[in-house]
Amino acid sequence: MSPAASSPPQQSSNRAFSRRRALGALLAIPAVGLLTACGGTATAGNPTSQASFAPLATSVPAGTTITVGDPSIRVALELSGLIKDLDGTNVKFANISGGPQTTEAFRANALDVGSVADIPPIHATWTGLDVRIIASAYRQDAVNHPLYELGVAPGSGITKLEDLRGKKLAYSPGQAQGALVLRILEKAGLAQDDVKLIELPSTGDAYSSALSSKQVDAAPLGGVQIKRYLAKYKADGATTLRHGLRDDPGHLYSPAKVLADPAKAAALAKYAEAWGKAQRWIEDHPKEWLEGYYIKDQGLSAEDGQYLIDAAGKRDVPTTWTEAIERHQQTIDLLAREQKKPQLKAADLYDTRFEAIAGTAFAAAGKGGAA
Repeated sequence: MSPAASSPPQQSSNRAFSRRRALGALLAIPAVGLLTACGGTATAGNPTSQASFAPLATSVPAGTTITVGDPSIRVALELSGLIKDLDGTNVKFANISGGPQTTEAFRANALDVGSVADIPPIHATWTGLDVRIIASAYRQDAVNHPLYELGVAPGSGITKLEDLRGKKLAYSPGQAQGALVLRILEKAGLAQDDVKLIELPSTGDAYSSALSSKQVDAAPLGGVQIKRYLAKYKADGATTLRHGLRDDPGHLYSPAKVLADPAKAAALAKYAEAWGKAQRWIEDHPKEWLEGYYIKDQGLSAEDGQYLIDAAGKRDVPTTWTEAIERHQQTIDLLAREQKKPQLKAADLYDTRFEAIAGTAFAAAGKGGAA
């Protein structure tokens, strides 16, 4: 799911999706190696020059196919009727999301574009996979509408960020939650040596389980896991802390070799435009989104779905990436320093041909241009 589209779902129907205009199916991806943790030697590869990309074509050549890993927006396009905007382009939707899965699919040549947060494009580049961001979305009031809160284990004695000194923190180096932990430590004036980082993948309820069993003292919780953790363990002394940082980036990104194909690039531009409109439709149709996505597709309760909608606030799909690239560079600098990785230029992670497409579509849809 696109992090900017909604908070990460905690359940998935994993149903194959098939429509007249778009086909979704589970792809069998060979095991080619997940992105791994910090440390070790990494190379950034030789990124393709932006100047080498041809200008985007104004139409999609007949017979062009793109495979898209963007499960939540697939549902939004169907619910809204915006799927018709993709007529003339063969779009296959794959039930693939998250950085490690998406990067594996890229390496297997099984996916043309995926939806992730800001960390996967960085780590993909560090492992030698040349990728580019083609669309971005954020939250207007990001600090007050965070994707994650810091879950605190019962009895840990943590009431402020500075209390993390000497505590055990759940840490997933190749994911957004891992970067957030490092940013929280930086804000609290703490170094990695001041805490004990416990490497755990942030899947499902792994972090809330680790907190409740006191395997860790603190862990970033996202989506309905925040609500469920407190509902289940608050009576035992469990709490959460707001970190006061932006954690809202959501991106579409693609392999550079895909973007170098003029036909696929044109199809991806068409998809980015529909993606921008879908972001606006989700914001403007909360009841339909609650029923069609959170309840019917994700299997959440109405209460949990409404919680996620309220937590997300208003969307921001910019027409310029200047500020976003600056923030992305700050994250890269932090990770490069703390994880001992090569330095990267954030601007090299973006395909500027696409810069205004999604944001322009988002703005136009807000003026009555969407279904």
